[in-house]
Amino acid sequence: MNENAKKAGMAPDALLPRNTKRSLPIALLRAREAVMESFRPMLAAHDVTEQQWRVIRILGEQGVIDASEMADRAFILAPSLTRIIRTLEERGLIHKRKDHKDGRRVLLEITPAGIDIIYKVMPESRVIYERLEQRYGHDKLELLLDMLNELANG
Repeated sequence: MNENAKKAGMAPDALLPRNTKRSLPIALLRAREAVMESFRPMLAAHDVTEQQWRVIRILGEQGVIDASEMADRAFILAPSLTRIIRTLEERGLIHKRKDHKDGRRVLLEITPAGIDIIYKVMPESRVIYERLEQRYGHDKLELLLDMLNELANG
């Protein structure tokens, strides 16, 4: 590999992968895991998975949303979302219905029981956020969120 780099007029290590401690994809995964370590026990105590929680939270914000849009917003593949919808509907946390204007579209809506779960989880979630703020500072977390949103939105 060093010969190829030399031929191309590049530094000998230019073709080597970056150190994983400075690899953005790996750093993002490590950061996600570090954050989720705090949230997983809380969600498990309420018998909600991470993916289910994302669906419930988005519906709590939106009220009604198309299933395709939900898959995009919650970063859940369609086959997995189908299973999650079925589970949440069986638990009475969401309601699924066909769009009366377009029978191919599936609309999702949070139920009062789904709203109750949000209200039960949110105080514990706020405590976790407060701990993160105490550890890193409000301004740093806001900056991190802004930078991550900027990165995600190009």
